Amino acid sequence: MAKRERVVRMSVEQPLWRALTAYRLLTMVYAVLLFGFAYQRFDRPKVAAGYLLCLVVWTLATHRRVANAASCTKGFLGADLTVAIVGVLLTPIADTHERIAGGGPTLPSIWTAGSVLAFAIKGGWRWAGFASTFVAAANVIVHGGSPTRDTLHNVLLVWVASIAIGYVVEVARASEATLARALEIEAATRERERLARDIHDGVLQVLAMVQRRGTELGGEAAELGRLAGEQEVALRTLVSSGLVHTCRISRDESLGALVDAYEVDEPGFDEGDLDLRTLLAPHAGSRVSFAEPGTPVPLPVPAAKELAAAVGAALDNVRRHAGEGARAWILVEDWGDEVIVTVRDDGPGIPAGRLDQAEGEGRMGVALSIRGRLRDLGGTAELVSVPGQGTEVELKVPRGRTQ
Repeated sequence: MAKRERVVRMSVEQPLWRALTAYRLLTMVYAVLLFGFAYQRFDRPKVAAGYLLCLVVWTLATHRRVANAASCTKGFLGADLTVAIVGVLLTPIADTHERIAGGGPTLPSIWTAGSVLAFAIKGGWRWAGFASTFVAAANVIVHGGSPTRDTLHNVLLVWVASIAIGYVVEVARASEATLARALEIEAATRERERLARDIHDGVLQVLAMVQRRGTELGGEAAELGRLAGEQEVALRTLVSSGLVHTCRISRDESLGALVDAYEVDEPGFDEGDLDLRTLLAPHAGSRVSFAEPGTPVPLPVPAAKELAAAVGAALDNVRRHAGEGARAWILVEDWGDEVIVTVRDDGPGIPAGRLDQAEGEGRMGVALSIRGRLRDLGGTAELVSVPGQGTEVELKVPRGRTQ
């Protein structure tokens, strides 16, 4: 069952929201000052004054709404953009045609950019492009379809700047998530190492002592010692196994500020991928040692299962031909472009020509169970055996060709 760990708060956005809050206040004051200096030149100054009064009230009343992503909801963003666009469209009613044609400012002036920037910080570059389009359309309408060069430059500047800021916010969010994941992995690694030390100092030492004393006493105690040895190896493998994958589920993607982290037990950490180590670890025992990388070894599910089956077939050959007393070692290596698994034993080895003879007699264990599986995956299986020195099977599976 998924286990809730903690809530990660996105800190990278907070300075942007604080800057936007200050920007809205400053541009509100700027719009009021522009009107005050040009009051005598307006056709209908009362219309302009009425709108600017509403703008001041709206800006002050919603001051806290742009303090963070959680309070800056979609509904608020839509209302804020509406206030900006209404101010732009009221400009021809309040101001003279000559001032507008000469490139005079709209009623909200550069306050409009604050609404667009709020979209950018909240939802990224796509939301910024959406809001900028409406602002651009309103400015074109105000100028009768023929905006001045200065107006076009201002509209284009708001468009490019808001989209760029939105893109930077998305990149910053991705970087924040990556950093949070790295910190979680580091914390989990330290905790696992602490637990491993405690277990090593207690349980593993007791199991090792039981195995040693049982072997010395013989009889039923020897069987008890053998079981204790197997449990010691299994527990040691569990302690040294890879990290548990942590996934994140946002309670509301539109908030952009809260991400919940959960621990899950599934071995696959990407859809269609499986950690090879989870399939090979159960083979470890008192006579089979398992060495693995400290990080996951992802392979497509069919390839991982086929490779694990080939390893199982190699171990079956060790038990069948090298005897119950033979020891075996499994080594997993991840080279990025390919995965190599080596199975080695300390048995008597295979006489020269014995594999060809077995294949000719119809015993196809190595040919089909091992080489056939690797051939289907686009990989290779190399077997090296020296009489009296054991056998080594090297299994290679390339990435990118496995299905």
